[in-house]
Amino acid sequence: MAKVSPSLLSADFAALGKDIEMINRSETDYLHLDIMDGVFVPNISFGFPVIESIKDLCKKPLDVHLMIVEPGKFVSRFAKAGASIINVHYETCPHLHRTIQSIKNEGVKAAVTLNPHTPVCLLQDIVRDVDMVLLMSVNPGFGGQKFIEGCLDKVSELKELILRKNSQAEIEVDGGVNLETGKALVERGADVLVAGNYVFKSPDPVAAIAALKRLVSD
Repeated sequence: MAKVSPSLLSADFAALGKDIEMINRSETDYLHLDIMDGVFVPNISFGFPVIESIKDLCKKPLDVHLMIVEPGKFVSRFAKAGASIINVHYETCPHLHRTIQSIKNEGVKAAVTLNPHTPVCLLQDIVRDVDMVLLMSVNPGFGGQKFIEGCLDKVSELKELILRKNSQAEIEVDGGVNLETGKALVERGADVLVAGNYVFKSPDPVAAIAALKRLVSD
């Protein structure tokens, strides 16, 4: 059974409380928060005050995805704001081991993200140290993009690396996830599906989450 982490970026920001109540009622495993700085990605989302407000309302662990430059500077603040998982991009961390260790020192799960063009093999020296690897299946910055099919092979490759290195890392995938792409991802070895529009634009978001949860590999 897949885990699901709906992306708040697709929620109704004029009624966040209502959408978070829906998340609390659902079978969601995490709530995915995309933090964008307008530098690493061509968009700006939200920061600490919004996360702190969400923390007080949301009963699900906060899966915080930092699409920002120099994320190591802010690890402690995101941990204090309520993050359960802090996810940093490989592409922004020249000293990745140090950043991962700083996250763990805050008592928070540590994750690393790869952009669509970044090869999985670059993780071979860090994959045992992280709790999760997030593979982007769209170019980061905006919701509602089309799924990049090449990500399926990356999931298979990452699964093989995790097994070979005796890592406990979960595989998370973000971008263009729906029932069709979600099933293909789970069959390749994905553990956690990030879904934005598929959940929040659905006529019945709770049912959409339940349908993703029930995806299993054949």
